Amino acid sequence: MPRPLEALIHLDALHHNLQRARDCAPDARVWSVVKANAYGHGLQRVFEGLRSTDGFALLDIAEAKRLREMDWRGPILLLEGVFEARDLEWCSRMGLWHVVHCDEQIDWIAQHKTEWPHHVFLKMNTGMNRLGFKPEAFRSAWARLNALTQVDEVSMVTHFSDADSPKGIEHQVRVFQQHTADLIGERSLCNSAGTLRHAHDPAVRGDWIRPGVMLYGASPDYPEHDATHWGLQPAMTLRSKLIAIQHLQAGDTVGYGSRYAAPRPTRIGVVACGYADGYPRHAPDGTPVLVDGVRVPIVGRVSMDMLEVDLSATPAAQVGSEVTLWGRGPTIGGQTTLLSIDEVAQHCGTIGYELMCALSPRVAVEVWGGHTT
Repeated sequence: MPRPLEALIHLDALHHNLQRARDCAPDARVWSVVKANAYGHGLQRVFEGLRSTDGFALLDIAEAKRLREMDWRGPILLLEGVFEARDLEWCSRMGLWHVVHCDEQIDWIAQHKTEWPHHVFLKMNTGMNRLGFKPEAFRSAWARLNALTQVDEVSMVTHFSDADSPKGIEHQVRVFQQHTADLIGERSLCNSAGTLRHAHDPAVRGDWIRPGVMLYGASPDYPEHDATHWGLQPAMTLRSKLIAIQHLQAGDTVGYGSRYAAPRPTRIGVVACGYADGYPRHAPDGTPVLVDGVRVPIVGRVSMDMLEVDLSATPAAQVGSEVTLWGRGPTIGGQTTLLSIDEVAQHCGTIGYELMCALSPRVAVEVWGGHTT
């Protein structure tokens, strides 16, 4: 039989989380953000779960082409725009919308010959200081684009740097509104944190929201709020099994570097999952996993193919017991056990986004409601 490690992609959770985004922003349309291979979940795997979206937002033309090959005929937005002038030909062929964030991109559009004028989102840098025109340069960029025959419609977009933190979004919203108040075009401001925390305000909601990580069931402002608080469901489960059990005496150590020494006689379970599968090597002792739905801590250093857990809390565990690294665990007493990817990530000093995106190609993936790949 194959190695007992697999990732499950839950189409019902994707559909549910998309609806939660709509509930937070009534009357707005939704760009479902599927960059980075749908945050590690797989673009083709998530497609059916997100098919009811209004549009997909991503980074490169290869991803857009894959969506068109899946028979998606709705809007596709290139979040970083085009990277060279010849990319505009692909935008024309596939009807792609694209962000414009610098003068060079406007120059390329002005020189582009096309029968199909483009729909662009002009980006304002309201404080993130990555991409976009400074507020004082925004109006002239808008006027220049609006005058081009190659451009059909100019919409406006910005990106929040602190929608998930106490600093908040007010300063960025104020700047954006001040410099776009009398300009014609649709607006898009809210990422996942903006959607969940601020999209109840019509001025912030705009015409389009851009949910990303919330679609995959993680909280953008963890640990202040977990996914359950926001009514989100995990779209990925990483699960394995115990493949061995060791009986340690007090003082015995586990794994490379002998980082963990048993304080007392301890049953240790060996799990078929390691850093070559995408699980973080630097996970410290105490990082939680579920064994048969019971929380137990990792002990010792994560190795390439295995990690170890303390089975003191689940004495009935044996070789073959189910291990949930994150996501949905087994049902106990009529309730599905859960282990938040955000909680695992926090123990490891990172964020759920990174764990999702780090899933290794060698991990078998099953789409619940779909097919195995």
